[in-house]
Amino acid sequence: MKKPPGLAELEAYLEELPEPRIILDAEYTILAANKAYARDFGSGQSVVGRRCYEVSHGIDIPCDRAGESCPLKGSSMSGHPHRVLHLHHTPRGEEHIDVETVPIPSSDNRPRLFVETMRVVRQASGRPAAQGMVGRSPTFLGMLHQIMRVAPSEAAVLLLGETGTGKELIAHALHEASSRAGGPFVAVDCSGLTETLFESELFGYEKGAFTGATHRKTGLVEAARGGTLFLDEIGELPLSLQVKLLRLLETGNYRRVGGIEALAADFRLVAATHQDLAEMVKKGEFRRDLYYRINTFPIHSPSLAERPEDIPLLAQSLLERVAGPHKRLSPAATAALRERRFEGNIRELRNLLERASLLSDGDDILPEHLIGDLGQAVPNRMPTNNDNAFSLDTAIPLDELEARYVAWAAKHSPDRRTLAGTLGVSERTLYRLLRRKRQA
Repeated sequence: MKKPPGLAELEAYLEELPEPRIILDAEYTILAANKAYARDFGSGQSVVGRRCYEVSHGIDIPCDRAGESCPLKGSSMSGHPHRVLHLHHTPRGEEHIDVETVPIPSSDNRPRLFVETMRVVRQASGRPAAQGMVGRSPTFLGMLHQIMRVAPSEAAVLLLGETGTGKELIAHALHEASSRAGGPFVAVDCSGLTETLFESELFGYEKGAFTGATHRKTGLVEAARGGTLFLDEIGELPLSLQVKLLRLLETGNYRRVGGIEALAADFRLVAATHQDLAEMVKKGEFRRDLYYRINTFPIHSPSLAERPEDIPLLAQSLLERVAGPHKRLSPAATAALRERRFEGNIRELRNLLERASLLSDGDDILPEHLIGDLGQAVPNRMPTNNDNAFSLDTAIPLDELEARYVAWAAKHSPDRRTLAGTLGVSERTLYRLLRRKRQA
């Protein structure tokens, strides 16, 4: 294959860069891959000459035709860099990958070569995980994309969403993906803070500042130096304290209680609330100037109702965290969880699963073990019509069993996205399974 002009020089330059990079043409063909890409994504095989979507997704059509945005297509059409978040196949399994495609300028302004950079997102998993965020739904991926966009900056982030959606986990992910990851992560619960407690907790105090102050105390602002300060439930902060917080954010300075020396603050601010701050501003319950100061980059933390296809994955992860790997959810229990409206979101789901693990005598958790907060069983809405049940008359090879089950499930699911969530696979994987069944 004849190399396009300039490819050899570009290939030599990329070879020494630390991040995984490939060179593509406009037809999705991989023309070159550096050492980092071969190490992290090559699986020991050469990828040169193959289509990028075959390597990254294991499919035979471009990403945009399989339910995802295609960074190469976006970059080709606009002539500018294009960045997306994908679930890629890797030697370690499917992982969240931040993909950036950059067109290489040509003499006629029609880019023919593209450099694609892959960055593994370590802060979230598309598989069951012992800690951190898990998810693979489009809603979750959209949120994760925003996290990776803003994390490297110093911009203040405001996390919005219902209670129990994991906003502190998001704050941790922002911190870990930032340049301040080596510094401390300090969380402050703003609910119930009195004026005296707020100042002494945040700013610290000098010895003798008040009765009982027998030594100097380091405040949380000082403890967060070089790292991230997370103000949880900031909507609960009284107006009188909002003024003090605004002054800290505007000036970047503070004084310990009882002190006269102005100290410089050095932290990245992440705040969170389940309240509608914009409505509170209209009612005079939250300062407008503070609202705009903390709302530089808002991120919506989706409820479980907004990402129902993630419930099986979340349930499996949370069950392993609270009960260990020996406990497992039955298909009927998983279906029952998908039908439930979780007002407490992930926090409620975790409580439900921990309760179920204690009520289950064996390894399998059944629908009757899913007892709600008031002692009621979680409704099981699985089909009761035996004619619609999946069944076999005899044992068959596992590959054939999988193909038959996927074909049966496709007939009883309203759409592919819902089915993929139920099966705990991506839409691309589902597409591949269904295609294999049609070719069989």
